[in-house]
Amino acid sequence: MINQVVKAVPNLFTIGNLLSGVFSITFNMNGYFQQAAMFIFLSVIFDFFDGRLARRLKVNSELGVELDSLADIVSLGVAPALLFYSIEPSSLITTFAFMLYPTMGALRLAKFNIKPTRGFFIGLPITAAGLIISCMAIFLYSNALITILLSILMVSPIKIKKL
Repeated sequence: MINQVVKAVPNLFTIGNLLSGVFSITFNMNGYFQQAAMFIFLSVIFDFFDGRLARRLKVNSELGVELDSLADIVSLGVAPALLFYSIEPSSLITTFAFMLYPTMGALRLAKFNIKPTRGFFIGLPITAAGLIISCMAIFLYSNALITILLSILMVSPIKIKKL
């Protein structure tokens, strides 16, 4: 019984990540942009701990890896893209950035799942990109060029040391 509870703990953090992303989208749709940004911050916190807990408790699973990526694409891909798009004045470049960001985020997550790295990331992690967009949104600022740059960095070959 206790073993089953221990196995569930990391996935509960991942679900917290997903639900924080859903809350971000909901607050965004109702015009509460700064609160939406705060839920992305909360997603980052949950995302930071879910994998660490799984490794610490020695309960890594394929289900956990897949669930984490699905949660990340909602909370750190779609939610930041919607937040950016809601704040930035509408234009062709805004629409392009809005479509590019979650697409490159999903591609980055898929690449990491099939070829994980130790000690470093290849490309900017979607967590960092989502955090940057939410930091800008706290100040009700967004920028299509920064969003496009973040999108490109997520799939770039640059190496970034893991924390």
